[in-house]
Amino acid sequence: MKAAVLGAPIAHSLSPVLHRAAYRALGLTGWSYQAIECDTARLPAVLDGCGPDWAGLSLTMPLKRAVLPLLDHVDPLAREVGAANTVVFTGGQRHGHNTDVPGMIAALAEAGVTGLPGPATVLILGGGATACSALAAVRGLGAAQATAAVRDPARAQDLLAASARLAIGLTLTDFGQPEVTAPDVLISTVPAGAADSYAERVARGTLAPRHLLDVVYHPWPTPLAVAARQAGTAVAGGFALLLHQAAGQVELMTAQPAPLAAMRTAGQSALNV
Repeated sequence: MKAAVLGAPIAHSLSPVLHRAAYRALGLTGWSYQAIECDTARLPAVLDGCGPDWAGLSLTMPLKRAVLPLLDHVDPLAREVGAANTVVFTGGQRHGHNTDVPGMIAALAEAGVTGLPGPATVLILGGGATACSALAAVRGLGAAQATAAVRDPARAQDLLAASARLAIGLTLTDFGQPEVTAPDVLISTVPAGAADSYAERVARGTLAPRHLLDVVYHPWPTPLAVAARQAGTAVAGGFALLLHQAAGQVELMTAQPAPLAAMRTAGQSALNV
């Protein structure tokens, strides 16, 4: 059986390492997993080219939203979030799933966040598809509201729509001057370097999160993660998210429990090269 990760750019992806490690540990000798460069324009053709020998696809930027109208079935969580990072081919049909949300919940658990009271303060950096998954994750942990720091509120309409579907309160704040200064949880969904100004705030003590999840996994640690650790903040990195969302994909595609330890070892070894 075949599987792959699609995105643009995709050459840097660690997903092949994780999924291939899972196949080896599960004894799936006939399975393969590759990285395919694919933008939104190419996505319909790539999906059409996946025949009965394909188990599924992992999706990254910029495809998680674009894939939704191309699917036969979308699971409720992916529909609420407005993004699917996984396609599973079953019975000749395309089923969309979102494993980013449970992956974030598992990553936050590694930073000590196993539940949030309704009035908990949550600050999310960014307004893209990953920010939508972050909203769903903190809702799943019990939060009733969140604040998102965005550069352009006009481009955060998808995030606002997701908050309405998820029935979680959302306030937008200016990325350069966030209103929240002491969040219970800070989740950075922006690319490497984009949150460096927040690292400076944490270092100065003008931003004091109790827990941090930074979705970047390379290069790691990010300046934000370094500053947070030095300030005594519990930190989870993007590798934890990537690992747990990949484990969910393996289980959906193979119908077997994911060998998390083998995947973690392979991924950490690749990052340390």
